Amino acid sequence: MTDNQSAAAQEDRTLDDFVADSDTGGRLPQDALGRNALWYLPLVWSLYQLWIASPLPFILGVGVWNDTQTRAIHLGFAVLLAFVAFPGLKTSPRHHIPIPTWIVGGIGALCASYLFYAYAGVAERTGAPNQTDVIVSVIGLVLLLEAARRSLGFPLMGVALFFLAYVFFGSSSWLPEVVQWKGASINKAMSHMWLTTEGVFGVALGVSSGFVFLFVLFGALLNQAGAGNYFLKLAFAALGHLRGGPAKAAVIGSAATGLISGSSIANVVTTGTFTIPLMKRVGFPATKAGAIEVSSSINGVLTPPVMGAVAFLMTEYVGIPYVEVVKTAIIPAAISYIALVYIVHLEALKMGMKGTSRMHPVKFFLGAIFTIATSIVIGGGTLWLCGVLVNALQGIAGDASIWLIVVIMAALYVLALKVAASHEDLELSIESMQDLPPAREIFKTGIHYIMPILLLMYLLMIERKSPGLSAFWSSVAMLVILATQNPIKAMFRGQDHAVSEFKQGVADIFEGLIIGARNMIGLACAMGVAGIIVGAVTLTGIGQVMAEFVEFLSGGSVMLMLIFVALISIVLGMGLPTTANYIVVSSLMAGVVVELGAQNGLIVPLIAVHMFVFYFGIMADVTPPVGLASFAAAAISKGDPLRTGFQAFFYSIRTALLPFLFIFNTDLLLIDVGPIQAVLVFLVAMVAMLLFAASTMNYFIVKSRIWESALLLLVAFTLFRPGFFLDQIQPAFETRPGTAVYQMAERVEDGGTLRVRLMGESLEGDMVDARFLLPLGDQGGDGQTRLYDGAGIEFREEGDKIFVDSLNFGGPAEQLGIDFDWELIEMEVEADRMPKEVFYLPAFLILGFVAFLQFGRKRKQEEGVA
Repeated sequence: MTDNQSAAAQEDRTLDDFVADSDTGGRLPQDALGRNALWYLPLVWSLYQLWIASPLPFILGVGVWNDTQTRAIHLGFAVLLAFVAFPGLKTSPRHHIPIPTWIVGGIGALCASYLFYAYAGVAERTGAPNQTDVIVSVIGLVLLLEAARRSLGFPLMGVALFFLAYVFFGSSSWLPEVVQWKGASINKAMSHMWLTTEGVFGVALGVSSGFVFLFVLFGALLNQAGAGNYFLKLAFAALGHLRGGPAKAAVIGSAATGLISGSSIANVVTTGTFTIPLMKRVGFPATKAGAIEVSSSINGVLTPPVMGAVAFLMTEYVGIPYVEVVKTAIIPAAISYIALVYIVHLEALKMGMKGTSRMHPVKFFLGAIFTIATSIVIGGGTLWLCGVLVNALQGIAGDASIWLIVVIMAALYVLALKVAASHEDLELSIESMQDLPPAREIFKTGIHYIMPILLLMYLLMIERKSPGLSAFWSSVAMLVILATQNPIKAMFRGQDHAVSEFKQGVADIFEGLIIGARNMIGLACAMGVAGIIVGAVTLTGIGQVMAEFVEFLSGGSVMLMLIFVALISIVLGMGLPTTANYIVVSSLMAGVVVELGAQNGLIVPLIAVHMFVFYFGIMADVTPPVGLASFAAAAISKGDPLRTGFQAFFYSIRTALLPFLFIFNTDLLLIDVGPIQAVLVFLVAMVAMLLFAASTMNYFIVKSRIWESALLLLVAFTLFRPGFFLDQIQPAFETRPGTAVYQMAERVEDGGTLRVRLMGESLEGDMVDARFLLPLGDQGGDGQTRLYDGAGIEFREEGDKIFVDSLNFGGPAEQLGIDFDWELIEMEVEADRMPKEVFYLPAFLILGFVAFLQFGRKRKQEEGVA
């Protein structure tokens, strides 16, 4: 073996260790017991999750457990594997599992699964735990924290310990009076945290057990089948010949792998192993090559359908369908990726790079936009057409239609494999990236990889099945593909080793199931520990205290409030996984932003606040000094990790801008936006983001002067939020007296809302003056009926004043925080004013002026060179 080969092998081992330490566990036992344990335990965990997601338990009447019991088993597997797969210390043995680790891990697993085997007794003792319950809870809590420390590091454990300290010592006299609370006994705290669904076994762990595991498993199986390599090769074939091509391919390749990966670090290593060396070869410095890969991989977590598991948490916390979460996420993710491709293009221009393609940049971007739009239309049209076909078959064949559908899918799959078999299989090496066939030829080799993704999207979007069931059937499809793709291709090629290929396919299935489960260890522990933090918030009421504190610091300013929330998200995110960070910050701050916005006349949809928190939680993955994704990229590029992190943060500024924009312009989240307007919003937002990128890069057509960058920034702001300037000229709303409430409610269109300003005293004794949107039902009834049926609210008249008289418990008005006897000051209706899009005209005129000047300078530069 040469020195270069030895160095390359050592580098691969270092990267594998980095990913293992971060995601799957750094212990590699050499003894039979340890090897078998880390093979069978994750395999059984994956099979268990597939079992409970399938209809088989209900068909066979075996293994039917309630949600709490399945969560307990899920956490039991995670805790045991965290102990055996992750060494406790840097000095701990990596090549065998010590006996004490087995004992402690086993105890942790028994305590974590306590609600499975002791469920009946605990349910009978609700609120009055016995001594065994408390002992198991204390031991389980401690060992869960240790499991999280091993798999995720100290920060998450530290945050949880801080909140637990507040639970037990919140009544201490040395705490400021404003944050004191009465404190909790060990029995009360453990009952809340471990024996109910308010703490560890709450919503987050339920989402982990019911949805997230299956999506992570689906991604692992898809990658094991070769889809990750396929998407990367496809991106390189399409973009590698362009100026700065490897970097552009890295962005698109990471977007594709982001569909199947919930880990930014794994994303960096998977794609970066190929993209970073190729970026360096075409002239990108090590720091920038690593930073581009980091920014691309971080954005992969923004990409639906998985979104780093946060999409499923949002459905539970916000209370909206999964499809709506995907709809709100699609435009920000798309324009963020397009902007990153543009940033890479500008970097290549600044460095004077040349591509083998002679395509004009404007033509390229127009072509890229057309391709993206066409892909979306084709994908959506395919799903719609499948829905029509399925409905037609159900009408013709009834219950037998399911077998017809399976036969049709199998025929299409075999046809796709026949096409793939007529081409060579894709190699997995850097050298193969440098001499690729045309993109259309590569596309034909992996059409069958797209089929399970389309199946997943169809089940989610058209059939509206639950995320868990959709991921289950898509994972089953992947098991079939792994077992059969190579044998069938071998038969089409006339080769005689189909049986050995089938055996290899079965081995790949086991490997995929094991990798999927090991990828879930840290995430499941994070969900459990996040439950401790959420339990502390609900038990102590600290959320309200923090809300008042942040409100005091912001001085009532919504913008300052958002900045504080962003900073909290970034600081917490430096040590917490994206999912845990999202759970903690959204639990503490989401309601505060909505409430403060209402008091300032800005009604912010709850989903927009949750997306805001999510985006800034992701930003923490690139923020120095902790950003682990930057360290992974630096290990590949041989660049400085901190410089790589700062450069990646600079590239990711566009991602930090988006959350502020969609708080004030919810059109970007496609909230209450029609199809035609959605296309316009996408195009305008994309142009705005490209101009923002050009201004921050200080390069548009040629190097920009400072004042030109400032003008581009102004144009970008105008396109993103044209309503800002319109609001300065004409008020957005006109007021109507409160006494006209019933007449106004009667005239609102079907499914509309009534915007009201209410003033009164909260339960805490604070005066509230805020705006609310009261939902109304269908037209037909009088105003009083529509308000009661739609919003669950009734008013009474006292002289010339209107007061809240009655509220439906759990109704929309009560959930908005409205209370009895609040006065209805006035109603607000949208003013009849010119469309905000009028301000696009001066914005594009300014853009044309800057472009005219820069084209002039470019011609002079070219003439000077000539």
